[in-house]
Amino acid sequence: MELYTIDTGFFKLDGGAMFGVVPKMLWSKQHPPDEKNLCTWAMRCLLVRTGDRLVLIDNGIGDKQDAKFFGHYDLHGDATLDGSLKKHGFSRADITDVFLTHLHFDHCGGSIVRKGDGFAPAFPNATYWSNRYHWEWATKPNAREKASFLRENILPIQESGQLRFVEFDRPDATANTFVQGLFPGFDVLLVNGHTDAMMIPHLHHQGRTLVYMADLLPSVHHIPLPWVMAYDTRPLLTLQEKGDFLERAADREFVLFLEHDAANECATVERTEKGVRLKTAMPLSAVF
Repeated sequence: MELYTIDTGFFKLDGGAMFGVVPKMLWSKQHPPDEKNLCTWAMRCLLVRTGDRLVLIDNGIGDKQDAKFFGHYDLHGDATLDGSLKKHGFSRADITDVFLTHLHFDHCGGSIVRKGDGFAPAFPNATYWSNRYHWEWATKPNAREKASFLRENILPIQESGQLRFVEFDRPDATANTFVQGLFPGFDVLLVNGHTDAMMIPHLHHQGRTLVYMADLLPSVHHIPLPWVMAYDTRPLLTLQEKGDFLERAADREFVLFLEHDAANECATVERTEKGVRLKTAMPLSAVF
């Protein structure tokens, strides 16, 4: 297995929304906001070569929305999806599989590009992976999440014929479940607090487990249990899922790959008297 960080740039989101019920006087010490109360976040993806597959996990916000839309998020930074792929010697055409942890716009916007008056897959040779529970949730969105599920990011995937679903054993997506061996060394955990049926990849490499955290744990600042995003549809379930996961991560010495942390690519955690806390933050290159 080979692992490559794919940076797609930074964006900004409201600090209060990102930290939920945690008072600003606390979270602002960890992650200072700008004059608009916005904090900077990464859109960091992961490229995985495993067996004969080249798998891209998430793909950032894309570039097909209009200036008004992007103006809400203050996109910045020099990194791009294409530039990051090229840095490692790859192009979009090389990708065999696009694994989408969930279909919020900042995770899947790069899946689809404009083509003439319509849309087309950005990765012409890839299979796109979601699951039937989350697909149903995203294509028939509730009013609270509707602004995060953009039809032009989602429906063209199915229309292209390139969509496949990860099949989970349990029919009830409210219960955590695990799929082993989707690809060599690539397992998938299903969680439901942030949005319905979000998928968390577990990658087994060189005797360690690297976990792509998506929005279960956006940054090192979200490690303490009460630090849960206001964006989460079921915050109490996130509390339980995150707590259970962090206990396992500490005991099994998982490496956590952080999609949204502006400063830290990876982290490990440990048990302390105050609960599970950050042990070490490091770049991916320092781990493998």
